[in-house]
Amino acid sequence: MFDDITPLLRRLAPDLRGRLAANEPLAPLTWFRVGGPAQILFTPEDEADLAYALSRFPADLPVMPVGVGSNLIVRDGGVAGIVVRLRPRGFGEVTVAGTRITAGAVAPDKRVAEAAAAAGLGGLEFYHGIPGTIGGALTMNAGANGGETKDVLVEARAVARDGAVLTFTNAAMNFAYRKSDVGRPVIFTGAVFQGLPTDPAVIRERMDAVQHHRETVQPIREKTGGSTFKNPPGHSAWKLIDAAGCRGLRLGGAQVSEMHCNFLINTGTATAADIEALGEEVRRRVKETSGVELQWEIKRVGVSGKA
Repeated sequence: MFDDITPLLRRLAPDLRGRLAANEPLAPLTWFRVGGPAQILFTPEDEADLAYALSRFPADLPVMPVGVGSNLIVRDGGVAGIVVRLRPRGFGEVTVAGTRITAGAVAPDKRVAEAAAAAGLGGLEFYHGIPGTIGGALTMNAGANGGETKDVLVEARAVARDGAVLTFTNAAMNFAYRKSDVGRPVIFTGAVFQGLPTDPAVIRERMDAVQHHRETVQPIREKTGGSTFKNPPGHSAWKLIDAAGCRGLRLGGAQVSEMHCNFLINTGTATAADIEALGEEVRRRVKETSGVELQWEIKRVGVSGKA
């Protein structure tokens, strides 16, 4: 267990309205259902509360946001410092005005796609197949089925570690393949997207195709974390993994999916260490057989062992 620093934080931020919980389990907040606790799990009431807290908390205290945990491994020892989890009330609204869609950071990607479709706005159909939230989409330049966040973003809103509330244009996000870089640690709180007027029937057809693809080629009903490794330039990660003989490979309670071998699965008894070690073994075998070094797409956080 980590030291309980909630009394200190309450003294430093006496007007805090959000919830602070010490040694809060994080495994239930991730799709893999593994990992240790957060030293402090902070759930702010709204953006102003988040900005106030970050301006008052010790500057050297680590702060990390967590969304729905769909692309995350929390190590078994847990996460030191503060884990921020935004909640739908305050950060989950989705609205449409003209051809633009405004969404809070915890709005599910799929809900944003649905809102755009209902308004007859195309271009965001790819979000229908991404099981995360807008905050994660901004951080990772989330994409699928030929579309990426960079293609539709107008601007993003965030709170910096010092509590400053900032707005970033698309260009300022410095998007690249599965990442963004605004030059400083921030917690995204919302975004504005640009849609294109499109026949609703065409939009629905595209979204149905995205959903069909997910259901037929991805293990979406398993305890998994989405695509494990980035596609190397000129290659498909799953093909390299398959060629390396890793389809169905097991380590402890972790397994490479038989359906899609760029997905790792918790078969029910896996630890975070099992999943990460299996991923490293896959990387080793792919490097040995193809010479290509796979890069993790899943974010791995925290410390090994038990806190």
